Amino acid sequence: MPEAKRPMLYVVVCAAGVADGVGELISAAQGRGWEVGVVATPLAMGFIDTAAIEAQTGYVIRSAWRKPGDGRPLPDADAIVVAPATFNTINKWAAGIADTLALGILCEAYGRGTPTAVQPRVNEALAKHPAYGESLVRLQGMGVRFVDDAPEAYTWTRVLDLLES
Repeated sequence: MPEAKRPMLYVVVCAAGVADGVGELISAAQGRGWEVGVVATPLAMGFIDTAAIEAQTGYVIRSAWRKPGDGRPLPDADAIVVAPATFNTINKWAAGIADTLALGILCEAYGRGTPTAVQPRVNEALAKHPAYGESLVRLQGMGVRFVDDAPEAYTWTRVLDLLES
């Protein structure tokens, strides 16, 4: 009997200081039965160990649009986790700005009905900006689930719990 297909989880990584720990999230997701592909914002590519992540997932990290005629390097996502999610990504996503592959995938996720969970990494000063609060409300209204942690308590696996609740 063939092995059942594991569900596909996209991990969207943004350029925040904790991004280098995303391997912990990938390991936890794989341990829970997910196949994992990583989509990074262009700036996040400088924050992560691409070779280690690609070896861990078995997929090339996506950070740029495909060229016409190129094959799809990742299967379709069954769910998406955004961790760490930055101020810029959250605000652009809520506004419907899809100027990077990561944001394009996130904007499409709503129309596709793809479950999405987010663990922000936003400093206290930026979190006080009115646009940020408005963006959280808009995204929550779209069904996006958020981990509500203090900035110093970044725990990679809590975002996975939101997908299972």
